[in-house]
Amino acid sequence: MSGRCWEALRVEQVPESDRETDKERADRNFVELLQGARVAVTGVQVLFAFLLTVPFSQGFFRLSEFDRWLFYVALVSAAIASICYIAPANQHRVLFRQGLKEKLVRRSNFYGIAGALALAVSMTAATMLVVDYLFHSTLALVTAGVIAALAVWSWFGQPAIDRSGRPDDAPTEEDEAGRRGGGSGVDA
Repeated sequence: MSGRCWEALRVEQVPESDRETDKERADRNFVELLQGARVAVTGVQVLFAFLLTVPFSQGFFRLSEFDRWLFYVALVSAAIASICYIAPANQHRVLFRQGLKEKLVRRSNFYGIAGALALAVSMTAATMLVVDYLFHSTLALVTAGVIAALAVWSWFGQPAIDRSGRPDDAPTEEDEAGRRGGGSGVDA
């Protein structure tokens, strides 16, 4: 069904008082993106803080060169994840009342995906580092592979399958919920 047909169906099914404007939808989408980021930011901050303290511990000097590189990957990717998850809120402050909410929502979604990728890399590298230090390389590789596969599947693979099974112009649950619930009043 074409986009116009879906729009016509949606307009007919939703009372005018419950329709969501483009501005209200952008406001709602931005608030939802920030709420999702809040969950990840806490985990990233704890991981990043932990990684920042590790080199100052007594046993750090005993790490192999490989483990030091794993640490480097974990630390830098945690920093990248932090930057990506914090960017939408900071950009909202800079762009406040500039009428760029739609652009900010699209950009924030990109930052959320990039932050999730960086977080998956950091978690995988940090887990591999600790398991390699405690046990041996084979177990570390297997454990890191499982962690990476689980993150890729649950954060990206499964949603990609859900997304590919739905026509691009079909209304989403978020569209329906937004029309029933209205906007949040957040402005960019």
